[in-house]
Amino acid sequence: MSLLTRKRPGSRKVAGRPARPLWNIAAIVAGLAWVFPVYWMINSSMLPANQLLNNTPTFFPFTPDFSAYQSVLGTAQFWSSLRMSLIVTCAAVALAIVSACLAAVTLSRFRFRARRWIIVFVLVIQMIPTEAIFISQYKMLDAWHLLNSAAGLAILYAGTVLPFITWMLKGFVDGVPVELEESAMVSGCTRLGAFFRVTLPLLGPGLVATGVFGFLAAWNEFTLALVMLTNSDKTTLPLWLQTFQTANRGTDWGGVMAGSTVVAIPVIIIFLCVQNQMTKGMVAGAVKG
Repeated sequence: MSLLTRKRPGSRKVAGRPARPLWNIAAIVAGLAWVFPVYWMINSSMLPANQLLNNTPTFFPFTPDFSAYQSVLGTAQFWSSLRMSLIVTCAAVALAIVSACLAAVTLSRFRFRARRWIIVFVLVIQMIPTEAIFISQYKMLDAWHLLNSAAGLAILYAGTVLPFITWMLKGFVDGVPVELEESAMVSGCTRLGAFFRVTLPLLGPGLVATGVFGFLAAWNEFTLALVMLTNSDKTTLPLWLQTFQTANRGTDWGGVMAGSTVVAIPVIIIFLCVQNQMTKGMVAGAVKG
């Protein structure tokens, strides 16, 4: 009888804590609030013009209209802007990851004078508003003859995300036990070989997480591209979306929604491919053996 009436460990409710279903309901509401703008963008991209501009909202396109997608994908400027965005974003992410990785390893593994001040300086640079240095960045690219070029914009994007990525990667490098590198060097590896064979593989989740951050920052950036790309033939995708707004015809909201949906597809694909790496433990198995 006593066994039947005994409660399982952990089954008692803690006084003062809200029940778990309340947290689940709150999570569902927060998830719906996050998903609704994405749903509304896709829904609006498939609505005919008369339903899209109607005061009564249409929550589901029973007769989907794909003319906005045909208009978007049929323009040559979309494909040139897509190519420009891919080149700029990939170059910026690669440059930022390599530079930040070297800086993070230096700040984490080596002890030198003014090291602490450099770490603080990296944080201070991150706090400077991007708009405050537009003029100096414009003059710099003009002096280097890199205005209206993918290389110039990629350099600026890499510099914009570099402080934050360096700070993030330094935390990942700090989490890798230095004893692993020392063991590799005792076994005959050089310091550089120990880094490539031991430390770098363990930084995989950190590199993926910082790479995704850099990709999103460069892919969706608008104001810096607007200032540096003055040639209308060279635009990125965020700048290309601006072409749907004209002074005479107003805003083509169907085109804006269809274009925004197409622009978001590469980001969603990349996130789905690397989501496991982003959530994986930083040094899982690092001390095994």
